[in-house]
Amino acid sequence: MGKKTIKAIIVGAGDRGLLYSMYAKDHPSDLKIVGVVDPDKKRRMLTADIFHIPDTHCFQNIDRLLDIPRISDAVINGTMDKHHVSTTIPLLEKGYYVLLEKPIATNLEEMQDLMDAWKRSKSKLMIGHVLRYAPFYRTIYEKLQSGIIGDIINIETKEYISYDHMGVAYLRGKWRSKKICGSTILMSKCCHDLDILTWFKDGIMPVKVASFGSNMRFNSKNSPGGSGNRCLVDCKIEKRCPFSARNNYIYNPERWANYVWKDLQLEKYPVTNKLTKSKMEYSLKTDNPYGLCVWKSGSNVMDHQVVTIYFKDGTTATHTLVGGTSRASRTISITGTKGEIEGRFEDAKFIIRLLEPRKDKEINYNVVDVTAKGVEGPHGGGDMRLIENFINYIRDDKPGEVHTSLEETLPSHLIGFFADKSLKEGKIYKIPDELLSETYHNQAEENER
Repeated sequence: MGKKTIKAIIVGAGDRGLLYSMYAKDHPSDLKIVGVVDPDKKRRMLTADIFHIPDTHCFQNIDRLLDIPRISDAVINGTMDKHHVSTTIPLLEKGYYVLLEKPIATNLEEMQDLMDAWKRSKSKLMIGHVLRYAPFYRTIYEKLQSGIIGDIINIETKEYISYDHMGVAYLRGKWRSKKICGSTILMSKCCHDLDILTWFKDGIMPVKVASFGSNMRFNSKNSPGGSGNRCLVDCKIEKRCPFSARNNYIYNPERWANYVWKDLQLEKYPVTNKLTKSKMEYSLKTDNPYGLCVWKSGSNVMDHQVVTIYFKDGTTATHTLVGGTSRASRTISITGTKGEIEGRFEDAKFIIRLLEPRKDKEINYNVVDVTAKGVEGPHGGGDMRLIENFINYIRDDKPGEVHTSLEETLPSHLIGFFADKSLKEGKIYKIPDELLSETYHNQAEENER
């Protein structure tokens, strides 16, 4: 007897919701997309076309979906950050299993509301922390579990956001201010990295957090001489500016199509031959925010931030975010009592060095290459593995392998919320014991769900 095909609805047909759902195209016997909820009619139509969804299962808002009996097993919630909790709670109460894109909430109060609702519902909730499923980080976790470098003393992670990604998402796009998206850049971009830190510490609680940062680079005071308000209207340096809207979006229209050309998508997803150069130029010259100068876009996100964490066992950790770099990069360095691990995510390799008796100055090291495990696709192969795990979670095939339950995710969010509070107020914050006691997972209880 074959395994059950899981039916799912997309709530929020944006980049992440659609990307996760594409698993159904390659694995139709495992996942079938049967509905879509999105306020944008064009996105609903595009999604319906991709997955052959009938009009009766295309909804403008979540209330219309909730008004009818359940039509699927699960929901893939890819809404914007500020809508995560308000949409997930009624879905859980309705009996849907939910895959929720990170961050799970925009503040502590929302996070507690979601936790309470999830416990009441007894439904299944999984969080989109895809890096745990990427072979690079998964293999490092296995090495740490083996004890090869002993007890962890310090962890350093860094994320460099490339200039084109910084420009399209955090300077011109939907994440350019907390008011628009609901989250800070630390939570919208780096809760992945904070989750890796808490995962590697494997249940040891973070107890103190401090953070520093600023938006010293991308503001009107630091705009280059000759820059205008819009790249294609009044900028004298557009041709040589790395953030040029022409270079980044017109010359390479597919690269950021899901962000920039939303209102010009006429038939197919994501870009059609009807999206002409003249239409693109007109859009960027008029009301499209992606035509704004990155120094004058009104963005108020931090362009660099560092977070320092003290764990209950004495371990320290830091995460550094820098936006506007020449290339995207995530790096990690872990120091243990018996050795070190260092690597760069994009290289799909890391080095293990051990403290060993030796007569010369040569340091023995071992390069671990995870390429053979499959690192193709977004997030180093993590996205599709997460969907596979979500399907297995619903089927109860491998409940013990669910690594991004709500309880597992909360510690990283506590770090992020208190880090932003520290940044704003200039204080070191101790995470309240009552929050930590509620968040740390009871895996036995989770496995019973």
